[in-house]
Amino acid sequence: MKFYGLPTPVYVIDEDKLTENLEILAGVQARTGCKILLAQKAFSCYHFYPLISKYLSGYTSSGLFEARLASEEGSGENHVYCPAYLESEFSEIVKICDHIVFNSAEQVKKFAPLAGGRSLGLRINPEYSTQASEIYDPCAKYSRLGVTKQNFCGDVLSFLEGFHIHTLCEQGAEDLVSTVRAFEKSFGGYFKNLKWLNLGGGHHITKAGYNIPLLESEIKRLSDKYGVQIYLEPGEAVALNAGYLYTKVLEIVRNGMDIAILDSSAECHMPDVLEMPYRPPLKDSGNAGEKKYTYRLSSRTCLAGDVIGDYSFDEPLKCGDVLSFSDMAIYTMVKNNTFNGMPLPAIAKVKGGEYTLLKTFSYADFKSRL
Repeated sequence: MKFYGLPTPVYVIDEDKLTENLEILAGVQARTGCKILLAQKAFSCYHFYPLISKYLSGYTSSGLFEARLASEEGSGENHVYCPAYLESEFSEIVKICDHIVFNSAEQVKKFAPLAGGRSLGLRINPEYSTQASEIYDPCAKYSRLGVTKQNFCGDVLSFLEGFHIHTLCEQGAEDLVSTVRAFEKSFGGYFKNLKWLNLGGGHHITKAGYNIPLLESEIKRLSDKYGVQIYLEPGEAVALNAGYLYTKVLEIVRNGMDIAILDSSAECHMPDVLEMPYRPPLKDSGNAGEKKYTYRLSSRTCLAGDVIGDYSFDEPLKCGDVLSFSDMAIYTMVKNNTFNGMPLPAIAKVKGGEYTLLKTFSYADFKSRL
């Protein structure tokens, strides 16, 4: 299928770039002995799970549904962490997950006797922040995520084989190292009684300029010093820059500036644009005023603030033009919605320049969610 045979809007996953990222991560595993898991909360396009399973050690989930997806479509280890498990779901989680991480001593005491010999862990809050945005900071004041030193109960250690921390978001190895030092200062006395340490996600390992040698030296230091298996569970690094959103210009209106109405939506199809906020890269464009023709790119929803951003172009846009946003594999398909009855984008892949349509959505998908 040629590019122009695809419907719009459509997410297109670049299998060649995905493979390139996986090769980088597999290299880290091979050189350090760590195990890297796909955090499905960032990327759950299970068509690629057989490919991912060739390179990574398994998957990590935030609850039963993601854990089921990994069990059904992937292979390797299946880890799960949730701030609070449901009693009605826990028996199924035990059947399909080999590692279960709890958020509190109370959850450990409640569910460990039901865990059937699974490897159990506890999420720790090292109380060390390395980022400014509270919405993405598990160590922010009043955080519900993980146990602080003050609230740690040593009487649960007999149930545990591992500790888990997750404090980073799109960050480098330097932030990981400083976080681990804080983690060791508060909890390092317990590490030699454990079998594994999970250093969570948020590691931008496949981003250009990431300090992979520093990451690898820290992994080796921890595993050698404490005799533990080290886990990493990046989501973004697996599919970073491995996806696009193709969208069509439907109409151009003017109100103080030129405004292009697209068949895609920030609110519905790329929620991080409004939530973070975030400016997605757009092929052949510049910042407002940088090129000759500037447009505000918006949506056909009724939300006044459903605006992707202001971009400039060498040539005027016209109805029917197809625009290509990049870095659209992560936190898109897993977070999109059908507000206003907006159709979900189709899903396709490209490999070696050849496009394949994987899935389309219809009115039935909108109705079934209601």
